Amino acid sequence: MTTANATSTPETTTASPRRPRTGRAPSDPKPLVGWLFIAPNLLGVVLFTFIPLVSVVLLSFTEWNLVSGFEGIEFVGIDNFLFVLKDPTFWRSLLVTIVYAGVAVPLTLVVGLALSIALNRDLPGRGLLRACFFIPYIVNIVAIGMTWMMLLDPSAGLLNQFLGAFGLQALPGWFASSRWALPALILVTIWAQAGYANLIYLSALQDAPEQLYEAARIDGAGRWRMFRTITWPSLLPSTIFLLITLFVGISQSFGMIALITNGGPGASTTTLSFYMYQTSFQFYRFGYASAVGLVTFLGIFAVMLVMWRAQRGRALHD
Repeated sequence: MTTANATSTPETTTASPRRPRTGRAPSDPKPLVGWLFIAPNLLGVVLFTFIPLVSVVLLSFTEWNLVSGFEGIEFVGIDNFLFVLKDPTFWRSLLVTIVYAGVAVPLTLVVGLALSIALNRDLPGRGLLRACFFIPYIVNIVAIGMTWMMLLDPSAGLLNQFLGAFGLQALPGWFASSRWALPALILVTIWAQAGYANLIYLSALQDAPEQLYEAARIDGAGRWRMFRTITWPSLLPSTIFLLITLFVGISQSFGMIALITNGGPGASTTTLSFYMYQTSFQFYRFGYASAVGLVTFLGIFAVMLVMWRAQRGRALHD
């Protein structure tokens, strides 16, 4: 009997690579969805920024009286810009704007910096004090104007009554005087904007490098030397930011001037922004007003560029 020996060899199984799932992978967000999300803001920018800007540039080369309609638009080339250079009212308004912004902006920075240094210490009620100094910045401009018109009233105002209690005879006329109207307007502007500068400086002071102060104290440096060598260089970027934003805002101020002084008495508070308003909406010279606005924009942009380039390389972190 022959016996067949069956040899069984174990089967070797090789693992095949896993196949990808046949289900649909999640698709990337459609570009249309992103456009839909930004559409409201984009529409606002186009309608209220881009179109008005282009319109100002185009109208600056025309002479247009709004009453005559679109048919009355007449192309005059660069005549409006040539007239700007010869317009004494423009140069007087420019001088008022320079004095207004040139005095209000530095004083606002000084007051804001002094407040921030004082409120950066551990004082009782420090949070309440910070809020009180910031409130004027967010208060409606109408409320600010009406309040200061009552405070600075020449006959019944609290400030003149206070000064009269010390025996002063020649009391300022404030907004009713062509001599005092601009200083009074600067005073109100500083009061309204100092809280904003205070807030920016406070945030910068809290980020100041504490280890440098500790090293300066070990070396025996006084407060003034620490301020000059550590605090001020660390505040320089914030100062340039405040210079630019305050200069742009104050030089283009319109609401407070229109409410309190209406550009007067005479033309003592007629800034370039108010002169543009008078030229366009009182005299209906929209072409010339656009030229004034374009020249003002270029001038402010040049000043901003000089401020920005002047601070490069001088900050503490540089």
